[in-house]
Amino acid sequence: MPDDLVSVRYIVDDVEAAIAFYTTHLGFQLRSSAAPAFADVVRGRLRLLLSGPESSGGRTLPDGRQPEPGGWNRIHLIVDDIDAEIDRLRGEGLTSFRSEVVRGPGGAQVVLDDPAGNPIELFQPRDR
Repeated sequence: MPDDLVSVRYIVDDVEAAIAFYTTHLGFQLRSSAAPAFADVVRGRLRLLLSGPESSGGRTLPDGRQPEPGGWNRIHLIVDDIDAEIDRLRGEGLTSFRSEVVRGPGGAQVVLDDPAGNPIELFQPRDR
C-alpha cells in the first residue's frame, strides 16, 4: 500500500450503498471490495475505509458497545463552487444535507450525510 495515502475509517450499515454513494457522487474510485463486510475507496490521497457490520472494524467491542455511523467528525472535501456542487448533488437526488450553507471568515461549508449517516463536509475556501 502506498505510504502517501491517508486512511479514514467510516462505519457503514451497507457497504454496497456506500461504494455507490462515494463513487457516483463524490469522485472516489473503488480500490478494493470485500462486500458486504468491507471496501475502500480513494480520492486523491484520501483512502476511505468502509466497514460494514461484518468487518473487524464494525464488530461489537468487549464492553458491549457497537460501532455505529454518524457523529460530527468528518472528512473535508474542497470544492471550487459550493452552490454549484450542492445544485449538482441535489440534481442527482441527494437530500441529506444537515443545514443550508454556512458562510464564515474562511469560506463556506455544508455537511452532507452518506447513506449510513456519516458526515462529509464540502468546503469552498474564501479565495475561490
